[in-house]
Amino acid sequence: MHPGDHHGSHIKAPNAPRNFHLHLVSDATGETINSVARACVSQFDQVHPIEHFWNLVRTERQLDMVLEGIRENPGLVMFTLVNEKLRHKLQDTCRELAIPSISVLDPLINALGTYLGLQSQSKPGRQHALTAEYFGRIDAMDFALNHDDGQSAWGLHDADVILVGVSRTSKTPTCIYLANRGIKAANIPYVPNCPLPPELDQLKRPLIVGLTKDPERLVQIRRNRLKLLNQGDDTSYTDPERVREELLEARRLFTRKGWAVIDVSRRSIEETAAEVMMLLARRRPQVVAAAAAVTGENAPKGND
Repeated sequence: MHPGDHHGSHIKAPNAPRNFHLHLVSDATGETINSVARACVSQFDQVHPIEHFWNLVRTERQLDMVLEGIRENPGLVMFTLVNEKLRHKLQDTCRELAIPSISVLDPLINALGTYLGLQSQSKPGRQHALTAEYFGRIDAMDFALNHDDGQSAWGLHDADVILVGVSRTSKTPTCIYLANRGIKAANIPYVPNCPLPPELDQLKRPLIVGLTKDPERLVQIRRNRLKLLNQGDDTSYTDPERVREELLEARRLFTRKGWAVIDVSRRSIEETAAEVMMLLARRRPQVVAAAAAVTGENAPKGND
C-alpha cells in the first residue's frame, strides 16, 4: 500500500485521533520545515501534533537515531533532506512502517528548476549561508532580546522600531518576528502611573508604534495568563473597567506623542509585524529593503 493512500484512509476513519505524532526532519536548522508544518497544521481545528524535531541530520548515524524515534512513535514524517542516500533510506523505512513521508520542498524546487532550465545545487542549509545579511539578522535578534520589556533604554537610539503597549499586546513576539527579518526592534511596556523612559522623547531615528487591543479580549487574555501562573484574577490587572481606562490612557498618550497606533485585537503576530514594516517602509525604506534582502522577500511599498 502506498503511504499516501494509507494516510488518506486514516483521515477518513470515523474515530480518527486528533492527537498525532509529527516528525520534522531537516539537514539544516529546521526553520523552513517547522514554519511549513505549523502553517499546514493551523488549517485543521482541534488537532494537536506531538512534534519530534530532528535537525542537522547529515550522516547515516544521525538518520538511524531519527528512524529509531519514528519506529517508537509512528506518525507523519515531513523532511527536507538533499542527500539522496539519506532520503531513500528515510522513505524506504517509512514505506515499511506504512506511514506517510513528505519532502516539502521537492515540488517547489522541481517546478523552479523546470521553469529556469537549471539543476538545484542540493546543498543542505544553503539558505543559511554565513553572509553579512545572516549576521545582520543575528545582530537584530540580540538587540530585541537585550531591549525587551524596557531594558537598556540607553541603547534605544539604535533601534529601527520601538513598540509601546499595555501588558499582553504581543510586544515581545512581534519584536522577535521583526528581528528574524533583520529589523532591530525594542519594546516598552505602558504601565499606568509609571513614566515611560525619558529617552523616548529624544529619539529621532526609530519608528515608535503604540499597540492597543480590544478591552474584552485583553481581559480574557490576562485572566488566562494568571491562571497559567496559578494566581487569582481578583486584581486591577483584569478588572474590565480598569483595563478600559488603561487602554484609553495609553491611546491618548500615543496620540499626544504623534505615534502610529496598531490595534492588534484581530491580528496575528505576523500581521502586526507586516503592518509595522509597512509603516517603516514609508519612513525609512532603506531599512525595509535591507530586511527583505535577509529573507529574500519583496520589500513592502510605503504607499500600499
